[in-house]
Amino acid sequence: MKIEDITRVLEEFAPLAYQESYDNSGLIVGRGDTEVSSAVVCVDATEAVIDEAVRLGAGLVISHHPIIFGGLKRLNSSCYVERVVEKAIREGVALYACHTNLDSTDGGMSHRVAEMLGLENLHMLESLPKGNGFGVVGTLAEEIEVVEFIRKVRNVLNVGAVRYSQPASRTVRRVAVCTGSGGSLLGEAVAAGADVYVSADFKYNHFLDATGLVTIVDAGHFETEYCAINLICEVISKKIPTFALHKSKESHNPINYLA
Repeated sequence: MKIEDITRVLEEFAPLAYQESYDNSGLIVGRGDTEVSSAVVCVDATEAVIDEAVRLGAGLVISHHPIIFGGLKRLNSSCYVERVVEKAIREGVALYACHTNLDSTDGGMSHRVAEMLGLENLHMLESLPKGNGFGVVGTLAEEIEVVEFIRKVRNVLNVGAVRYSQPASRTVRRVAVCTGSGGSLLGEAVAAGADVYVSADFKYNHFLDATGLVTIVDAGHFETEYCAINLICEVISKKIPTFALHKSKESHNPINYLA
């Protein structure tokens, strides 16, 4: 099957027009008319993932994060980005990324994590002109203790360590979620009346800004975005059930925790 047949399905669900201006989603290495028999799906395209694709005979790697964000002036193995691109070209493995377009599409990343956490009645946290948006806000079926909910986040997302602010309330019913770096939407989470805001990459001042307004839970960038693998596989499998997809076993969090 041609790569463009696979990527067309993804782009019907998460149009490239939805990606942010700084992003680089789409086909990064390779040609759309190349025939492939299977694909490896991961969070980050790393050297280990390319090796995995070669072992599996997969001619395509679909990642959430684009391997290239800015322009490359040379390819001389001076950093992991260059090494990955070099290896992919050398091994004949195409690289495709589905990033902020997958984050912001209806039913995308934040919707998936919200559903995993048991949230209902979901609405976009920040609506954009094209009809897409970042983050969601929803409600739990029953009000629970805030610490109990934080434990649920840790367990459901398999987080090595959870950072959270001083609880703004004893219980939780309304929750906002934004996968990846969501500090910029803290104000939107407060305005939406969220008791808890689950996201990642919060800065020190975010924890101060949240005081008395909302409990922020930093559940990790990788952990909140790992759902991309299942989401991408489901989107493709629904339209092309015979195409072989491998959920990468080499897709690991680059951050380690010491308990």
